[in-house]
Amino acid sequence: MAKTLENLIKCDKIYAILYKEDSSLTTYKFMNIANEWKEYKILDMADGQKLEKWGEVILSRPDPQIIWKDKSFPKKWNEINATYHRSKTGGGSWEFNKKVPSRWQIKYKNLTFNIKPMGFKHTGLFPEQAVNWDWMINKIKSEKRDIKVLNLFAYTGGATVACLSAGASVCHVDSSKGMTTWAKENVESSGLQDRPVRFIVDDVVKFVNREIRRENKYDAIIMDPPSYGRGAKGEVWQFEENIYDLVELCSKVLSDNPLFFLINSYTTGISSKVLEDILSLTVSKKFKGKLESGEIGLPMEGSKLVLPCGIYGRWEK
Repeated sequence: MAKTLENLIKCDKIYAILYKEDSSLTTYKFMNIANEWKEYKILDMADGQKLEKWGEVILSRPDPQIIWKDKSFPKKWNEINATYHRSKTGGGSWEFNKKVPSRWQIKYKNLTFNIKPMGFKHTGLFPEQAVNWDWMINKIKSEKRDIKVLNLFAYTGGATVACLSAGASVCHVDSSKGMTTWAKENVESSGLQDRPVRFIVDDVVKFVNREIRRENKYDAIIMDPPSYGRGAKGEVWQFEENIYDLVELCSKVLSDNPLFFLINSYTTGISSKVLEDILSLTVSKKFKGKLESGEIGLPMEGSKLVLPCGIYGRWEK
């Protein structure tokens, strides 16, 4: 019997679609929605572009998920401060319609982040990650012990700031010196500079191997690997070829009582179930716990539309 839609549950933060086959429950699919932002909003989405409000600055940036043509709120597109245009030959550039600060700040709850338009459409923050920040903060705060977190491919430190705010100590690892400096600024802007944090500029695999030799252990591991990248000394990273080996390697630096292991990905064509399966074949073989995977997304203001923004897989105690 073909699968039929049995029920659609819409909760505050999670959309769950339940499918039934031959009258037995077979599949759960989750999308966690980052719907608690006050200073970030998607105003509209159409024709490959998302119209976003970052504090008081309105940006239009490309997104491959937006394949429909019609604008829901056409007048809002007249308020744009800057638009990022992709080039047919690769890359792209910003077109500024109004004055945009060289950098500014936005808050998420008690966290403060520094924002600026970058050369490749980014702003230094992925707001959909707020669902992961909230989850990690709740997990860390629920423990009555000190939690050591290893944040790999840590970028500008959104997860680092979140974990520090919850009371954990963090080892922040990224191959880019510039992104690591930015992460330090985010920690300071959030008033967390006195919390226990180490900033490491290095290739992730080399660093983890050194931690294994040093017998350093962590209670929680976060990784947000790129689809493709190069390390500090030109090391090549390719998601499909390297992610399993990295997760297996990282399982060797987990403490005897780990709290969680989170993988986030934006790699096109990879299912969230793949991330869950990898964790099942590695972390779950060593530790009893719960596995989950799904999508993360951002809601559009004044609409039922939700923009899919990536996938996650996680193991938790």
